[in-house]
Amino acid sequence: MVRNIKVGISGRRTLWYLSVLLLASLAGLEISCTQSQPTGSKTATVTSFESQNDLQQLKLADCKAALTTKDVTNGNRALEVDFSQPGIASVELLPGAKPWDWRKYGAVAVDVVNPSDHEVQVGMQLDNIPGAGSSHLTTDYNGNVVPHGKVSYYYAFGPSSPIAHGMRGGPPTVSGVMPFSMMPGADKPISAENVRGLKLSFQHGAGTQSVVIDNIRLLPPFNYEGIVDRFGQYTREDWPDKVKSMQGLLAEKQQEESEINAHPTLPDRDEYGGWSTGPHVAATGFFRTLKRDGKWWLVDPDGHLFFSMGIDVIDVRPNGDAYTFVTGRKKMFTWLPKPGDLLSKFYSNDTHVVYGPTKEGQTFGFYTANLERKYGANWLKEWQANALERLRAWGFNTIGDWSDPSLYAYKKVPYVATISIHGHFAHVPSGNDYWGPMPDPFDPHYIQAANADVSAVAKLHRGDPWCIGYYVDNELSWGGGRADRTHYGLAYGALSANVTSPAKRAFVKQLQSHYKSIEQLNRAWNTRFASWSALLDQSYQPADTLSPKMRKDFSNFLTLDADQYFRVIRDAIKKYDPHHLYLGVKFAWRTPEALEASVRYCDVVSFDIYKSHLNPKEWAFTTALNKPCMDAEFHFGAVDRGMFHTGLVSVPSQQARAAMYKQYLESVEDLPAFVGCQWFQYYDEPLTGRAGDGENYNIGFVSVTDTPYREMVESAKAVSSEVYQRRTKD
Repeated sequence: MVRNIKVGISGRRTLWYLSVLLLASLAGLEISCTQSQPTGSKTATVTSFESQNDLQQLKLADCKAALTTKDVTNGNRALEVDFSQPGIASVELLPGAKPWDWRKYGAVAVDVVNPSDHEVQVGMQLDNIPGAGSSHLTTDYNGNVVPHGKVSYYYAFGPSSPIAHGMRGGPPTVSGVMPFSMMPGADKPISAENVRGLKLSFQHGAGTQSVVIDNIRLLPPFNYEGIVDRFGQYTREDWPDKVKSMQGLLAEKQQEESEINAHPTLPDRDEYGGWSTGPHVAATGFFRTLKRDGKWWLVDPDGHLFFSMGIDVIDVRPNGDAYTFVTGRKKMFTWLPKPGDLLSKFYSNDTHVVYGPTKEGQTFGFYTANLERKYGANWLKEWQANALERLRAWGFNTIGDWSDPSLYAYKKVPYVATISIHGHFAHVPSGNDYWGPMPDPFDPHYIQAANADVSAVAKLHRGDPWCIGYYVDNELSWGGGRADRTHYGLAYGALSANVTSPAKRAFVKQLQSHYKSIEQLNRAWNTRFASWSALLDQSYQPADTLSPKMRKDFSNFLTLDADQYFRVIRDAIKKYDPHHLYLGVKFAWRTPEALEASVRYCDVVSFDIYKSHLNPKEWAFTTALNKPCMDAEFHFGAVDRGMFHTGLVSVPSQQARAAMYKQYLESVEDLPAFVGCQWFQYYDEPLTGRAGDGENYNIGFVSVTDTPYREMVESAKAVSSEVYQRRTKD
């Protein structure tokens, strides 16, 4: 996830390239209505693949399909989709002569079964752009199906769209159906009146041969009124540990206090959370890295081996992840504090909005209000102390990214510090700029801003042994993917500018050092520039597919650009704080050129990896980097405890979430290059969406009432208690 605006945003979407790479064409199916829900709400079947006629109407991209009686979810048959090769396959449905009119419904859903041993990404795209024969799919959503998993996903449209109401997932009308995650460019609701296409896509690796899809159907409309109770919980369901009174909230607090007092920390841990009875190596008084017996480690200030296990976003400052918009949405809430009410102090105002219909307005923090209810007038200090006690008792040894710096002063748990570079400097578009275009590292104003921001943060941590190091920036728009325009997006972006762009000037200077004349460049690129000045002065838009010579030149620029970026940051960190580690940039997407540059300049290479686990074959390349790596963000969620959205990786229940946590941690521990991983995030996002972008994910270790998810806590304790023994096994 990302956090690219002041205090407020910490979300991420790393699969942007899915929409760019999808290929398909297709015919359509007619619609028939059924009454299949016990609630009596009307549903409609788009198709459940019951006959050969259905199969004959399909056109497929990079896959084959056949009817099957395996994994049927509706009727007697389903569609088995067999993949031709690793990559992306797709199936598109078109409505025939007339567009679909889905205004009576709230969402379209699909069941997907993954029989393989490897995870599959499934995407849905919808189109309702006017114009006969239009095949441009305008709305792109994505989810995952774990190995041997079965999942039902929906995309809501029209007035039922969660996006129209400022959130990512809406109140469910059918139990067990989860929302797709919003993809970049899909932040506007699509009309249900004139739907011209529905495409399903599947991103898969070499170990996945097929999926089964069934029961593409329409769901009843969503109702958004009165969905939130006074504690910030969903009103229409009950679940274990749902808070229904102040007495219940305080009883849970007392029970947890007893549990933590009985088991305040794991055995075999020094004060930093390092392996106290393990090998002792040279101590420097600060965290450092070490390669020992073919595996990378962090070493804590006392000289003990240290594997970082952390939680991000331990932070309740106003308009952070705990706050949701009230403006324009008061009918959603059954209670809000009146002016003068004790809890009215938790109103705020937000203007730092990335996605959503409300761009500024009043917000309210249900989580912080519950903290005052739970801990009393001194709630902030009590909550901070309790959060740190929880980390140690649950087996964590790192305060993760995006957390409140005031936690560091307690000297209870090591932390990673966050530096974001702000200022007025040039940027370079990559063509896929989810959180904004890439900073231009050749701009002197950027270099000044980087030094100023690094210096300011480093002053706070320079002598602190509890600081592991610095993440600088987050999920930048490096580009990526197989297509030239996505891989070399920054080169395309630089060439699209004019002479005022520092990046373009650097690119042209590099070309001049390689080609003796503009005529040589023209022959290599098949262009007709009159002079180097002409190339500099005008915007140039190369073709989507590059020639081999252009591809090499573009790659050289990506290397030049990445080297400049990482050199500027590395030099600033080592100048202002030589004691602490440069933990990298948290790649959500990357190019080989950017990755190689990060290895040259960072102490630790960091990635945000939203998967069910780290496939050892997929991540084997990290061993060859000969550099320690950090998994800086991951999570998974369910919708079985009153939440509307699972986050980026979906599971069916809290029990499954806990099991996946263990599987994920062990997959990281088993990779020799990795020195830790940090869960995103401490508490669930607001039910009605955080103010900055509407994320409302079940991704916390605690709920909106500050109630721990016991399954997750027990899983964390179990896997953390074994981490050092597992990591050092033969």
